[in-house]
This record gives sequence, structure tokens and C-alpha cells, in this order.
Amino acid sequence: MTITTAQPVPAADHGTYPEHPAGRRVLTGDRPTGPLHLGHYFGTLRNRVRLQRQGAELFVVVADYQVITDRDIADRLAEHSENLVIDYLATGLDPESATIFAHSAVPALNQLLLPFLSLVSIAELGRNPTVKDEIAHSRQSAVSGLMFTYPVHQAADILFCKADLVPVGQDQLPHLEVARTVARRFNERYGAGVFPRPRALLSAAPLLPGTDGSKMSKSRGNAIALAADEDETARLVRGATTDADRRITYDPAGRPGVAGLLLLAALCQDRDPGQLAEEIGDGGAAALKRTVTEAVNEHLRPIRARRAELAADRGHIRQVLRTGAERANAVADATLAEVRAAMGAVGSA
Repeated sequence: MTITTAQPVPAADHGTYPEHPAGRRVLTGDRPTGPLHLGHYFGTLRNRVRLQRQGAELFVVVADYQVITDRDIADRLAEHSENLVIDYLATGLDPESATIFAHSAVPALNQLLLPFLSLVSIAELGRNPTVKDEIAHSRQSAVSGLMFTYPVHQAADILFCKADLVPVGQDQLPHLEVARTVARRFNERYGAGVFPRPRALLSAAPLLPGTDGSKMSKSRGNAIALAADEDETARLVRGATTDADRRITYDPAGRPGVAGLLLLAALCQDRDPGQLAEEIGDGGAAALKRTVTEAVNEHLRPIRARRAELAADRGHIRQVLRTGAERANAVADATLAEVRAAMGAVGSA
């Protein structure tokens, strides 16, 4: 088979939140590199809970192996992994139906990486714009081979469970296109319809700015963690960037710091940020920050209470991961057997 350059996926091939998620299989997850924050919560966590409640089958990967794609060591990996699960459950994911598992606990998933790598070229991996950006921001002393194969590893994450929907942001579309390309090429090369071509589930949620007006991120120190208490939240909001204009207006382009705070409060209260700005009016930055602090703490209060209960029982969290690994291994083993059979591999005999 001649390997050609993957073409961008037309927008029609992707979509926003599905009208009827029941029966869809969704793959999502996070790297355990630190605490989840409000950007994660409004960007993805709430939608995962919503999808599950409406009947979608969720596979949620704690991508521990992928921590070392852009850093030399996996710092406090077990602790961060457990804390991810605590955040998942505190925000409403039900481990009885969602399959929550660690990457490293599912060997068959990772075995799919080898045949998948044979379906993409080095040139294609090198041209991936998301990989280029991640290399530019890498924490490694040198770029590892794992960084280049990262999109194919993500393809294995998606295809092992034959997910048909993958929640991503626009910047992750090149990675998803690798998974779609791998699925198509495998089916074409081996004459078997083993894999579906997954579609992106594009988030309709706005990009949530951090306390400095730029994208909320763990690495930028501008995030409000779900695990933060009310006093810490107040301190972080007090230190947020605003400007000298006392009149509060919602202007994301011209006043990113003020707009980010307004958006955060509006999301917590399920309101329009422009209307909230009108209500604060000439109250200035002090009134704005007071409103934001109250909105965030009120919204997160039940989540934080639940989180504290979960954090006190680490044995339960580890059992959730063990149960999820059992389910994920059963699915991965079956998929790997199909792959081996289609390839005529010795292991399928």
C-alpha cells in the first residue's frame, strides 16, 4: 500500500454535542501531571457526566504512560493518577458504568502501537502540527521517540475500544486524524472492517482564561484547582489580572483579564457574562473579584465536599482503577485478537 499524506478532515465529519448520545462509545481521559482545574471542569468534565447520564458508554483513560512524552520523569505519578479519579468521581462520573482505567494497566492496548506504527510514515508524524507545538513546549532535555509516536499511541487509546466519539479541542484534531487514518489503512491493508473511523466531538464550551487572562493551565500557574479550598480560591481571584478602568464591561479582545473573570462567574451561575458585567457596572475590580469568588465557591462547594470524602478512602479509588482495568483489559484483549487474526499473526493461532 502506498502511504499518502493524511488530508484534513472536513468539518462535516465532526460535530458538537450529539442529540442522541445513548449507545455511543466515547473515549476520553487526561494525563496525570497535576490537579485538574476549572478549565478542565467547564471544558470537558461536565460534558462527560452529561454524556454518561444520557446513555453513552464512557472509557476514561488515566494516561500515565503519556506523562513522559514531554518530560524526562513521571513525578508523583501514582498520587496524581489517584487524584484524577477523585476529581472524576467528585464531579459526577459513575464508576459502575464508566470504565476508568490507567494506561499502564492494559498491556494489549499498548501492543496495538506496533502494528499501528507500520501504517504511518515518519514524514507524516513529523508534519503533525500538534506534535510540533508540543515539542516546542516540551520539558525534556531532548525530544524522545515517544513524542513522535504520541499520536499513534493516542490512536491505540481510541481504537482499542472502538470508540466512535472522541471529545477534543480544535488543537487536537490532527491527533484524531491520525487515529482515523490508522483505522482506514488497517481495514484497507488487511481486508477487514475491524475499526470504525472515530469522529471528533468538538466542545462548544469557550476557552476558559486563567487568572492572568491567558489560557488556564497547570503549567502557567494561573489555574484554580478543583481541590483548592475557599480561602485559596479567594486568594487566587484577588491576584487576578484586571485593568485600571473602573467600569466593568465584557470585552474578551480588549480586556482579557476582566472578561476571563466575568466568564468564570457566568459559567458558575449559568448566566450571560455581558449581563453580569452590566450588573457590576461601576463597582470596579473589587466588586468583580468578590462576585467571582462567591460564584466559584458556591458552585464548587458540593463537589469539594464530595472530593474530601473520596480522598479519605484511597482504597476505594484504587478499587475503581482495578475494576476499570479488568473491563478495559477484556475489551483490549478482544480487539488485539481481531487484529492478530486479520494480520494472520502467529499469536492468533
